[in-house]
Amino acid sequence: MSDQTKAISAAMVKELRERTSAGMMECKKYLQKAEADIELAIELMRKDGTLKAAKKEGRTTAEGLVVVASHGNFGVMLEVNCETDFVARGDDFKDFAHRCAEVALENHSTAVEDLMETTVDGKTIETARAELVAKIGENINVRRLVSLKPQGMIGHYIHGAKIGVMVDISGGDSELAKDIAMHIAAQAPVVVSPDQVSEELIAKEREIYTAQAKESGKPAEIVEKMVSGRINKFLDEVSLLGQPFVKNPDIKIQQLLSNANATINQFFRFSVGEGIEKQESNFVEEVMAQARGE
Repeated sequence: MSDQTKAISAAMVKELRERTSAGMMECKKYLQKAEADIELAIELMRKDGTLKAAKKEGRTTAEGLVVVASHGNFGVMLEVNCETDFVARGDDFKDFAHRCAEVALENHSTAVEDLMETTVDGKTIETARAELVAKIGENINVRRLVSLKPQGMIGHYIHGAKIGVMVDISGGDSELAKDIAMHIAAQAPVVVSPDQVSEELIAKEREIYTAQAKESGKPAEIVEKMVSGRINKFLDEVSLLGQPFVKNPDIKIQQLLSNANATINQFFRFSVGEGIEKQESNFVEEVMAQARGE
């Protein structure tokens, strides 16, 4: 055993593990490289962590969490992604996701780029992300962030950490705001009111419904009535105000709001992984890749 190895005490390894959360053998290896200098060892680990993170940047991140944070007249919602649901349920990943939301709220971040460049405790959020990638062994990505300065008050709801909603509501109370957010999480409206649906989308739906209705062989005026009815139903289905309230389908959201003299100004809804094409993977190959440190 060399003098250099002897100089690395168990206490030093313990301290480095506590400060970095790296494995014991990793800590010992970097202390040897740094000739028992803990600060230099941390610097070397960060450099290597960034390299390890870069190797994983191309991996699909379709799992993860949606987190919401609000205070007073400002709120943020983020989607933070990883590769597997197993990691998404881990404390390290959840702590990072919630820390991102806290920092975004504190700094009134309005874009992912702003958040990632924010420095906290001497390191940027991007550096913290890279270090977590190196520690966990999966690619991690802060995919999107939305901020809200409401005209009224903020209501929000998280369903199973996978779906998140923020809503700006004028009038009503906090319970109504939460109910509306819960409804949006469940029913996924596209817009607040029917008049916000784009003319292009309406035209596309009308073309489809017209082709279907013509197959009935009915007269043109009947076909037109059939198409108009289908369009009106479609507009109700995709707009918040036209949807039956999820907790009481006998009334629509428009009536629920009218009863409380309330108005929805805007809303945002995130669902983890929406729009991401998930890659088919071989579990055995994933385990072997992890073992190889890839």
